[in-house]
Parts: sequence; C-alpha cells; structure tokens
Amino acid sequence: MTRHFRTLLLTIGILALASSTPMAAANKEHQQMMADIRMLQQQSQLIQSQLAALTDVLKTVTTRLDEQAGANRRAAADQKQAVDTFASDLRVVREKVDETNVRLSSLSQEVEGIRVTQAAVPASVPAPPPTGDPQGQPASGQAATPTPGQPATVSAGMSPQRLFESARADYYVQQWSLAIQGFETYLKTFPKSDLADDAQYYIGESHYSAGKFRDAIAAYDRVIASYPTSNTLPDAYYKRGMAFNALAQVPQARESFEFVAKTYPDSDAGRLAKQALDRLGRIRQ
Repeated sequence: MTRHFRTLLLTIGILALASSTPMAAANKEHQQMMADIRMLQQQSQLIQSQLAALTDVLKTVTTRLDEQAGANRRAAADQKQAVDTFASDLRVVREKVDETNVRLSSLSQEVEGIRVTQAAVPASVPAPPPTGDPQGQPASGQAATPTPGQPATVSAGMSPQRLFESARADYYVQQWSLAIQGFETYLKTFPKSDLADDAQYYIGESHYSAGKFRDAIAAYDRVIASYPTSNTLPDAYYKRGMAFNALAQVPQARESFEFVAKTYPDSDAGRLAKQALDRLGRIRQ
C-alpha cells in the first residue's frame, strides 16, 4: 500500500513537473512580446514627435519661401515700373531732341535764306538813272518800271518758308504767272530745300491751270525725274495724264494713269486714275 502510494505520488510529481515547463515557457514568451510591443510604441511615439518637428520646420520654410517669392514679385513689379518710367522719359527726351533738331534745321534754313537773299540784293537792284537822262529814262527819285516777264527778286531777309508761302499765295488767287515766277525763284534760291519738290509740282499745277498743258507736262516730268521720293509723285503722274488727255494724247495719258493706279492704288491720285481709265475705256468702246 505504501509502495503504491509512493509510486502514485512520484507519478503525479512527474506529471506536474512536465506540465509546468510549457506554461513557464509560454509566460516568458508573452513577457518578451509585451516588452517588444512597449518598445515599438516608444519608437512610434518618437517618430511621431520627430514628424511633428519636421512638419513645423516645413511650415516655417514654406512661409519664408512664400514671403521671399512675394518680395521678389514686388521687386520685379517695382523694377518693371522703373523700366517703363525710364522708357517713357527716354521717349519724351527723344521727342524733344527731334523737335529741337527740327527747330535748329528750320533756323538754319532761315539764316541761310537771309544770307543768300542779302547777298543777292545788290546784284538785283538796278542803279538809279541820272537826272535828265537824254534817252528818256525816269528822273532820279522815280521808281523804275520792271520789265514784263522779269523774274521776281527775293526781298532782303526773306526766309525760304516766307518765299514759298508768297508764291503759293499767288497760286491760290489764280495769279498763275506770278506763282510760277515765285516758285522758280524759290527753286533757284533754295534748290535743296525740303519744299523744293512741292515748288516744282506747283509750277506744273500753275501751267495746267493756265491751260499750258505742254509746259505742265514738262514741269511734272521734272518732279518725277528730280524728286523720286517726293510725296507729290502720285499727283504728278495723275496730273501729267490729265495734261496728256487734254492734248488728245490718249496713249500717253493711259500710260500715266495706269502707272499711278498700279503703283499708288490706295492714294487719292490712284483712285482718280482708275476713274480716268474707266472713262477712257468707255470712250474707246
């Protein structure tokens, strides 16, 4: 009985020992896992803290970049405004310089005109005849009658502009001979003036208005040959065609009309030339 009891106790002890070993191992593994979890939690908290710090730094950097970009935009806008202001001021200065140059050129022409006309006066004024001339000349103190057709002399100190306007005034009041003389005097005195081409064109217009169509054609040809860049070229070609047509020289008239209509189609002379060609076409039919 005792022996069996011992055997039983021994068996129970062995079984208890055998069963307690896995439980202890499982408990130790559980503790290790819990420790690992706590460590991971700590690392996660640390990472979150670092991410929060990085986020703050990123916000600060972004704010500074935005501020810098705004400052750059303002600086660029200020610089553009300064450049625009400078360009505007420069344009004004250039306009004033151009205006000054024009005035200087005009004054230079005025001075040159005064010099030329003053130099021409002694040669153009005839000496007064002696009193009691036996040839019937007027006595001293009487004005000499100018020879008909004699070119008008330039008054002392008359500028190119005044001389031109004087001749054009004769043209406007239909004093064709006086206008021609005035414009011819202008061309002889100031051949390189900016209005030389206009003076030559007005000579042609005066001849045309006086019914001297051949002289008008010669004057228009002079405009075309001597002033190839003149703004009067379209009108010179058109009026030359009109003069040819007045002389019944239709082929020459048609040639002038066709040239101005083709070369200067958008000008008034070009449109008038097209109308003249249409009339010539109807007449030919």
